[in-house]
Amino acid sequence: MFRLDGMNALVTGASGGIGSAIAIALAKQGARVALSGSNGDKLRSFREQLISEVGSPESGDHVEITCNLSDKTQVDELIPATLDTLGGIDILVNNAGITRDGLAMRMKDEDWESVIAVNLEAAFRLMRASARPMMKGRFGRIINITSVVGHTGNPGQMNYCAAKAGLTGMTKSFAQEVASRGITANCVAPGFIRTAMTTALDEKQTETINAKIPMGKMGEGDDIGSACAFLASREAGYITGETVHVNGGMAML
Repeated sequence: MFRLDGMNALVTGASGGIGSAIAIALAKQGARVALSGSNGDKLRSFREQLISEVGSPESGDHVEITCNLSDKTQVDELIPATLDTLGGIDILVNNAGITRDGLAMRMKDEDWESVIAVNLEAAFRLMRASARPMMKGRFGRIINITSVVGHTGNPGQMNYCAAKAGLTGMTKSFAQEVASRGITANCVAPGFIRTAMTTALDEKQTETINAKIPMGKMGEGDDIGSACAFLASREAGYITGETVHVNGGMAML
């Protein structure tokens, strides 16, 4: 069950902690993956790791496509590049995101605009561009990585929370527009996940966070990857417009 054999996937932010876990999860289930990110060296290194550890499907090796999501021109070129490289797209995972934290009264315009551009507008552009080839094939899986704070809010992250909340609403609208064409659109909302950022926290900070989580620990990238692999599968074809919360019970929404 939940095999992705014969499917082509694009994962943005693929060289990061959560992004790489998603790419690995999809590849393990048989998908051919286009790895996208802004750091070409990191992408190439991760691609080699992915091929070495997981292997490649019969349709060909996994590929990397460098793209700066803050550049509209590059964003608009990403889906065509994916189609040219893979021959099609069945799964789009909008995972890439940035933070520019600060209290609202001190937040600079550019900090608001950059977070909205990368976390929300780029996802919209990629969803819009992928819709046509998915409609033609009468199959598609859109998975947007949001966040628990897009539902709860978080002081110092008005820009980030607005982008993630907007992504949730955008996903629901898109899901309704394309449902009749065999395309689903869903969100995965992580809570605290162990990444390079969270491992930099000291012991006291980690204990404070874990105390707020009923399971008493942060999640792993694999937890997010598994949720994405399920939503990308044919078996999840009757699930759309939904948000899967993966947060250890921190917020039961």
